[in-house]
Amino acid sequence: QVELVESGGGSVQPGGSLRLSCVASTSIFSVNAMDWYRQAPGKQREWVARIHPSGTTAYTDSVKGRFAISRDNPKNTVYLQMNSLLPEDTAVYQCNVQYYWGQGTQVTVSS
Repeated sequence: QVELVESGGGSVQPGGSLRLSCVASTSIFSVNAMDWYRQAPGKQREWVARIHPSGTTAYTDSVKGRFAISRDNPKNTVYLQMNSLLPEDTAVYQCNVQYYWGQGTQVTVSS
């Protein structure tokens, strides 16, 4: 059993930044790809970013150049640095590895 705990969400104005963290109860990130997803009210869950054990990253088009995913293996933590936030980035953000999901952290971008 793996527990994932996200943190770092909050309310910011457009153009602001937040850094989300996802801490795993095991070293599962070091050998598995890890994803961030988000779900806005009334919308389907959307894939946001992925980091592979090699460090290779991938992003959905709408966040390219604004978001950066990274990993700290000794801390069993994956981060999502979010810059130049837009109102359409408002959502609950969840981390995922294999079939494990965190509880989510709310990000609200509003003026």
